[in-house]
Amino acid sequence: MTLTIPSEEETVSNPCYRGLLRAAEELAPEWVEVRFFDIGQLPFFNEDVEAASNAVLIATPEYNGAVPGVLANAIDWASRPSGRSVLRNKPVAVMGAVLGQSGSANAQTTLRGVPGRIGAIVVPDPQVLVPRASRLFDEQVDLRDEGTSEKIRHLVDAVAHWCRRVQPEEPASVQSATGS
Repeated sequence: MTLTIPSEEETVSNPCYRGLLRAAEELAPEWVEVRFFDIGQLPFFNEDVEAASNAVLIATPEYNGAVPGVLANAIDWASRPSGRSVLRNKPVAVMGAVLGQSGSANAQTTLRGVPGRIGAIVVPDPQVLVPRASRLFDEQVDLRDEGTSEKIRHLVDAVAHWCRRVQPEEPASVQSATGS
């Protein structure tokens, strides 16, 4: 199973978000391949990258109580064409970190609403809201907070299980017949 995590250079260069994304990758089950997709390259949406993914995990900061513009733009592009979005029928999960106290609650509320409108399956729980994120990472940007690590592990597991639920694996006989 492939899990795609949209990211952008600005966000990934911020130690808190880079650490949050790396923690999701490290905490994923062995059978889950994690790929990062640089949304900073938009406006040219690469449908092949998203179409090859079984699920999407969005890690977001929150600016002025809202979703960052580049992330909103990426979701707008992924929602096209209308009725045939590459996110349709795919599990989408959201997590976020902020330097303040909200844990990205406002941005996550907004982000959870959009994928459902375009036919994605929004993973409802667990919610990963990370307040005061700068305090949770060490100098190497490794997540040092066990509680947050557990929440991320549970979220990645939930996404993986939603994938199995909505996109069951093909039987071995079908895989060998198709050459996959």
